[in-house]
Amino acid sequence: MHPFTATSEMPLSRQLYQLIISRIDGGKLTDPAYVQKQRDLVDKGIGGFIFFKGAQDLVTPFIREMQRAAQIPLFMASDIERGVAQQIQGGTPFPTQMAVAAGIDINRHEDRSLLTEALRSLAKEAADAGLNMPLLPVLDVNRDPDNPIICTRAFSDDPKTVAALGAHYIKTLQAGGMITCAKHFPGHGDTSADSHIELPVIRKSRHALMECDIYPYRAAIAAGVQSIMIGHLLVPELDDRPASLSSRIITDLLRKDLGFDGLIMTDALNMHALAGVTNLPVACMQAGIDILLHPVDADTTVAELEAAVQSGSLPAGTIETAVARILRAKQRLAAKPALRAGHPGAMAARLAGKSITLVDHMPGTLPLDDPENTRLVLCGDTTKHDISPISCSFPEHLSLDEATEGCDAPVIFAIFTSVAAWQGSSGLAPDEIRRIRTAIEKTRQSIVISFGSPYVLRHFGNADARIAAYDASRYAQGAVIGCLGGAFGFNGRLPVTIAKEPSDGD
Repeated sequence: MHPFTATSEMPLSRQLYQLIISRIDGGKLTDPAYVQKQRDLVDKGIGGFIFFKGAQDLVTPFIREMQRAAQIPLFMASDIERGVAQQIQGGTPFPTQMAVAAGIDINRHEDRSLLTEALRSLAKEAADAGLNMPLLPVLDVNRDPDNPIICTRAFSDDPKTVAALGAHYIKTLQAGGMITCAKHFPGHGDTSADSHIELPVIRKSRHALMECDIYPYRAAIAAGVQSIMIGHLLVPELDDRPASLSSRIITDLLRKDLGFDGLIMTDALNMHALAGVTNLPVACMQAGIDILLHPVDADTTVAELEAAVQSGSLPAGTIETAVARILRAKQRLAAKPALRAGHPGAMAARLAGKSITLVDHMPGTLPLDDPENTRLVLCGDTTKHDISPISCSFPEHLSLDEATEGCDAPVIFAIFTSVAAWQGSSGLAPDEIRRIRTAIEKTRQSIVISFGSPYVLRHFGNADARIAAYDASRYAQGAVIGCLGGAFGFNGRLPVTIAKEPSDGD
């Protein structure tokens, strides 16, 4: 696939560019100057690109053009944990990993077959878009209900559930020609800090880390995962340096103790967790990293690395070893299996339908006796989601302020939350929580639905029914509507523990 049989045949600068996966803003692909800048990086030997947003009719031709121009195949990566639609317009919105865990019992043949078919559909849609490195699965064990950046991206708060589902994702997607990436080692699930904004500190014993957070990575390695992403995390029990810069964590623990010989990449290097670290790319490579993901500027990064090699602070052998691993992984991209999969929309809808979870309810609350007389209150961040399915199904709306004045009809409180980088929260503001609780007390009958984090339901133990939907896709909303009306049952199970907080009057 490529003209180099050994890294020693590659000029140093080309080796250094191979270490980098650089950012592509899909919305800028209409700008010829922007496209030419990326083509220049390809000519210099860039290792690949990570895609954020953009329309498929622009992204896919761009990918094909860059692959044709590249001497060595490019990694085409993207954070598509919820399917291609998460980043590229025109794709299918798949359920979150937590929704999958709610609906799929990996030990049941029927469930396992459905998940396999759904993942094949996801892989085919990714391949059709030109992607070959989906940055998934998330193997964080979400133990903190206030985790602002993992939350529903995780399968569960149970390490065995995370391990089993993660391994199935890895085997199925890699059989579909993808290079998977397990993240965020050694575990980003037990913190209330977002590493995009600050450096999270994980204060757990080594034993607790191995039994919980690192447990899924053993299963991933056994499943043959081809790459692992290192989180920007400080784990004092393991090292006093952030994991991304720690040879104890990367080389000693992950390479030697766990026996991983695949690709190790950083989390995005533009994140604020490592702000202030000088010569950041050099420090990462010194710790044992193979791939530098999303540095602020690829050319500057190469210049810093080249200076370090010339000064002797970064051994040339370290670069050659990393590039050799990269080239081995890229040789595997040559084998492109003929993917046969079901319709992705049908697969996503079936998964969503199985995931909807009735957390608890008072007898007689569900199914709704009089849907046409039911009022709807929209809460949370409704601006980021298409809320038309639930909104049109229950056209009698109340504002939250109106609901706090009381209502004799049943009231549905539809809460929309999301997990996003740089946001700092995956839940609701304290004032909105208080107002919803007050409104619940004033209504004759209340149903609270979380289209997002199930943890927000812990604040509303005073509701007559609580429902977890895990995301706000049209498939999730459609499934909830069917469950509310009794068209089909609630089949999901909570994959996490939700403590029930007392109401204001308790």
